[in-house]
Amino acid sequence: MTQTFDLIVRGGEVVNHAGRGFTDIGVRGGKIVAIGDLGQASAGEIFDATGLTVLPGVIDSQVHFREPGLEWKEDLESGSRGAALGGVVAVFEMPNTEPTTTDPDALADKLARAKGRMHTDHAFYVGGTHENATFLGELERLPGCCGIKVFMGASTGTLLVQDDEGVENVLRHVNRRAAFHSEDEYRLAERRGLARPGDWTSHPEVRDAQAAMQSTERLVRIAKSLGKRIHVLHVTTHQEIDFLAKHKDVASVEVTPQHLTLVAPEAYERLKGFAQMNPPIRSAEHVAGVWRGIETGIADVLGSDHAPHTREEKARPYPASPSGMPGVQTLVPIMLTHVVNGRLSLERFVDLTSHGVNRVFGLADKGRIAEGFDADFTIVDMKAKRVITHDWMATRSGWTPFDGFEAKAWPVATIVRGTVVMRDDEIVAEGTGAPVRFLETLAG
Repeated sequence: MTQTFDLIVRGGEVVNHAGRGFTDIGVRGGKIVAIGDLGQASAGEIFDATGLTVLPGVIDSQVHFREPGLEWKEDLESGSRGAALGGVVAVFEMPNTEPTTTDPDALADKLARAKGRMHTDHAFYVGGTHENATFLGELERLPGCCGIKVFMGASTGTLLVQDDEGVENVLRHVNRRAAFHSEDEYRLAERRGLARPGDWTSHPEVRDAQAAMQSTERLVRIAKSLGKRIHVLHVTTHQEIDFLAKHKDVASVEVTPQHLTLVAPEAYERLKGFAQMNPPIRSAEHVAGVWRGIETGIADVLGSDHAPHTREEKARPYPASPSGMPGVQTLVPIMLTHVVNGRLSLERFVDLTSHGVNRVFGLADKGRIAEGFDADFTIVDMKAKRVITHDWMATRSGWTPFDGFEAKAWPVATIVRGTVVMRDDEIVAEGTGAPVRFLETLAG
C-alpha cells in the first residue's frame, strides 16, 4: 500500500542528530512521521529540495518586536515577516514593551495580538521585577511563556533589577531557567560620564568588559547558592566565556551574530549609531573569545537580539542615540557565511539554532528533525551568493548593520509545522504562527 503524506520534502541534504545525508522527510498533521526513502510515496505537496540543504527550523530565542507601545519601530507582524524571510521558524519575544510584559493580562494580550498576524511560531518572556518576584513561579508556567527575563543593567525600557537582593528574590521564586541581561548597573552608572558626545567609539568604554564580568560573577554566585538555572544572554567578553566554562552546571550561554562578526572600533567608525547596542560591539580580542566559546562548546544558543529603532532615532548624536539593531532576518545568512568560510561547521550551526534551544528551553516538540517533532525546516542554498541590503529588510525600521555584506549562503524556504511560509523571498502563507509548547508548561 502506497504511503501518503501531507507534505514530502524530497531529495535534500538533511542535517540532524544523525549527521548529514540525502533523504526524504514525510509530514502528516504538521508532524514529522517518516525519514528515509519516500520515492514511492505520494503527498498533497512535494517540496523538491534537490541541491538544497534541509536544516531543523532555526529558532531565534531573543527578539524585541516592540509591540505593544513602540510599533513605529517594529510590530509582531513585521518582525515575524522578517523572521520568516530569514529562515527562522519561531521566535521568543522580550518583555520590555509598553506596557511591560509582567503580569498574566499583558502576556495574554501579546498572545492575542500574535494570533492570525505572526507568520512564525512564537513565545513571550515575562519580565522579572522587584514587584512581581513572588508571582514568577505562577507566571512562568502560563502557556506561551518561554521563561523569565531580568535586566541587571539598564537598556531599552524600564525593567531593571540591579541589586543582589532583587536578583536573589527573582531566582528564589522561579523553577524554570531564567534569562539575564548581565551588565552591572552600578558600574554603568559610574561610567556614564565617560561617554564622548557624538563619539560612538566610547560606547564600549562606558559599558566596559568589567561591567559585564562583574554582573555575571554576581549572577552565577546567586544562582549556585540557590541551585537555580540561568541563561546568560548575549555574552560579549572573553573573560565571561572563560568564567562560564567553569559553571555550566547552572549557566547556559547565548551569543549573537553581531558580536561574532562586527569588531570595535571599526564598526563604530563606519556605522556610528547603527553599531550601538547593549552589551556593546567589542574589540577583536573579545570577538575571538566569543568564537572560542563556540568552538569549545561553551556557547549553547545563537540569538539575534533583534532590537530595532528608526533611522532618525539612531542618527541622534551619542549618547542620545538608542541601543539596538535589527537581526532576526540576517541571522541565517550571516552565520551560514561563517560556515562557508570555514569558521563554523554546519552541524554546530544546527546545534546553536535548534538543538541547543530545544535543550536549554525544554521545547516539547521543536528543535529536531526527528519523528514526532514539529515539521519545522529551514531550507538553504549553501552556494547562493547574495548581498544583504536595507531594501531586503522587512523590519519597520528599514535598515540593517549588515547592508552591503556579501552572504555566501541563503535561506530559500521556511516551513513551519508542515506549512511552507516563505519560499524564494516571498511570504506564501500569512498569519499561521502559533504558540510554542514547553515541557515545563504542559497541562496536567
